[in-house]
Amino acid sequence: MTTKFHRFSAVAAAAAALLVLQGCSSYVSKGITDDGKATEVVFPNMDNDAWLKEGTFPNLDNLRAVAPGVTKDQLYDLLGRPHFREGLAGPREWDYIFHFRKPGGGVTTCQYKAIFDKDYKAQTFHWLPAGCGDVLAVRPVSAAERPAAASPAAARRTTLGADGLFRFDGGSMADLLPEGRGKLEALASDIKGSLKSTDAVKVTGHTDRLGSHSYNNALSLARANTVRNYLVQSGVPAEKVQVQAKGESEPKVQCAQTRRADLIDCLAPNRRVEIEVFGER
Repeated sequence: MTTKFHRFSAVAAAAAALLVLQGCSSYVSKGITDDGKATEVVFPNMDNDAWLKEGTFPNLDNLRAVAPGVTKDQLYDLLGRPHFREGLAGPREWDYIFHFRKPGGGVTTCQYKAIFDKDYKAQTFHWLPAGCGDVLAVRPVSAAERPAAASPAAARRTTLGADGLFRFDGGSMADLLPEGRGKLEALASDIKGSLKSTDAVKVTGHTDRLGSHSYNNALSLARANTVRNYLVQSGVPAEKVQVQAKGESEPKVQCAQTRRADLIDCLAPNRRVEIEVFGER
């Protein structure tokens, strides 16, 4: 009897420990498979389970860059840390509370969930209510919203090599190299000093073809956003700066080297951030 009691106690203790490691959450989705799907998607209670109950207003371009195959680090870089206590034992789902402004005024609140595969790469994404995902549809830009047409002389393009801006494979503000900070500071000073007015600044991130399509899209967007944020912090009007990500889709060179080091060197021109400035001189 004593042996059975000890065995029962050990099993109960293990189960309790597992619940603690999972954050004692009652909203864990059911039947999460190795390929990142769930037989039943369960959303947490925003009032009881969220540590960030107020949620956030996400960057729509960042949300559009989220695609199957993104890692937790990439998702963190694009959307921030999850808004719920997801547990400590390798959680396979992250949950967020997002707010979106309605065109006619007011705010819509949605929940967003990413479910990871066995390698902790996000594979499926879910909204509550389901219609919240419609916010990611690209809305046509009206004529009133387009930047004023500029003469060819007023449009200026600057191309900065990503290898001179960021540490290898990095795209955040912390990854900026001292040389890169100097280049961006000089660019911001030039924008502010050489134009009478700034109509628009378009920042476009590009990568080489190494890595997956989703990874390269996320990396190029992260780098474009970092350049945007640096320019804004340096005094360029935030409402004038637009960002977009091209990933590997617009290479400047094609390379066929077999040694990886040689291939990386050859593909360097493709790893870049392009800044177009429109304004009156």
